[in-house]
Amino acid sequence: MNVRVGNKYQHLIANAICPCCDPKLGAFTERMNIDFTRRGFFLGGGATIASLGLAGASTDARAQGAQPKGVLFENVRIFDGVSDKLSAPSNVLVVGNIIKSISTAPIVAPAGVALTRIAGGGRTLTPGLIDAHAHIMFATVPQLAVLTSDIGFVNVAAVKAANDMLLRGFTSIRDLGGPSFGLKRGIDSGLVPGPRIWPSGAFISQTGGHGDFRLPNDLPARPGDYTFSERVGGAAIADDPGTVRKRAREQLALGASQIKMMAGGGVSSIFDPLDATQYTESELRAAVEAAENWGTYVTVHAYTPRATKQAIAAGVTCIDHGQLLDEATVALMAEKKIWWSLQPFLDDEDTIPFPDGSPSREKQLQMTSGTDNAYKLAKQYKIRTAWGTDTLFDAKLALRQGAQLSKMTRWYTPAEVLKMATSDNADLLALSGLRSPYSGKLGVVKEGALADLLLMDGDPIANIKLIDDPVKNFMVIVKDGNVHKNTVA
Repeated sequence: MNVRVGNKYQHLIANAICPCCDPKLGAFTERMNIDFTRRGFFLGGGATIASLGLAGASTDARAQGAQPKGVLFENVRIFDGVSDKLSAPSNVLVVGNIIKSISTAPIVAPAGVALTRIAGGGRTLTPGLIDAHAHIMFATVPQLAVLTSDIGFVNVAAVKAANDMLLRGFTSIRDLGGPSFGLKRGIDSGLVPGPRIWPSGAFISQTGGHGDFRLPNDLPARPGDYTFSERVGGAAIADDPGTVRKRAREQLALGASQIKMMAGGGVSSIFDPLDATQYTESELRAAVEAAENWGTYVTVHAYTPRATKQAIAAGVTCIDHGQLLDEATVALMAEKKIWWSLQPFLDDEDTIPFPDGSPSREKQLQMTSGTDNAYKLAKQYKIRTAWGTDTLFDAKLALRQGAQLSKMTRWYTPAEVLKMATSDNADLLALSGLRSPYSGKLGVVKEGALADLLLMDGDPIANIKLIDDPVKNFMVIVKDGNVHKNTVA
């Protein structure tokens, strides 16, 4: 049995009753090989008996002495996540979840590996795609349903959304707000398929800020009352440095890999104008200090120069959005080496639908009018730029995740676009440091890197529109060494 548990919890273990196993916990843990760590049996310091099954549901086959698995791609051309051209015809061997060998010569499979051979036929092997601004819990459910439905329904919808996202070739996401800890755990445990998730947990918002989803008749709030979004872990309202610090620490305790704060007005929120600057520098700094003490960082939602400058002064590491930034602010970002997670928001088919004449529609038109200039400035000042979708409340729009990536050729070459969605976004994920939920190198096809791979039927550098239709053009999808799709004859 592989159980580690502190002495102060022994009485809890001895008296634990689990409805899905023997009364004696030892027999259950023997079968499930559970590791009672802070993020296993105990979550945030609280005993969570119901999580027992999740902690050990996916046991590493190698730990059980089973034959290791492998995948051998033969005759593929490689986009390695960095170069601006494809490799010569090559062979790539994956053993377990690691890229073991890359060679233009034939690769002899190692003995004792249960090997899946894939005849590449000259197709293109790429790293799995990464979405640096996702909301997996809210992407496909209408906003009203999110605010009024049982959270169980939202979770079920998110399970389907995660599977669909993986089958679109997105093997990793940075989730910037939402109660995704349970979904992430289910995916990591092998209970359901989905991408790797770098979760922020609840986004932290001031009263009346972009993360305050209460209705006007909910204000003024009763002292000590929690909003529905707070009760389900979607948002956290905090209005002073001490409360901000506490809410940030709560998300870190639950497993956040980075902290997300609302530093300015938003499009979909009902209270705040787009130009509103949210939080004070001291409030933002409280979250930055909490995150830094855990070895990670804060990213903020901000569109305007004032909100962005205040966030930078408070020590944030990444600005998400920034469509309305001016040149002086972007120059400051370059000086301070701030990451810019910028989305290709245009008033086009990928716009989240809001009724004409509504406040959200007016804010949306104002925001999208700045996108071209934002990308121009990002390139001019050589800002480290990430790509993401920020899709919310629209199942049809979620299907266009790849199309929202390919439209980036409005500002970048196809190779630059692919690099942004692979190795560049992986570098952003790596800012979580030891709070990263996954160890290993992502975003590249290199020996020793994690095996998150796509086999595309064509050359995406020559025709980036291939990624618009993953059903047709993504022949093989591998995440963590496991084949999730294989249509190669």
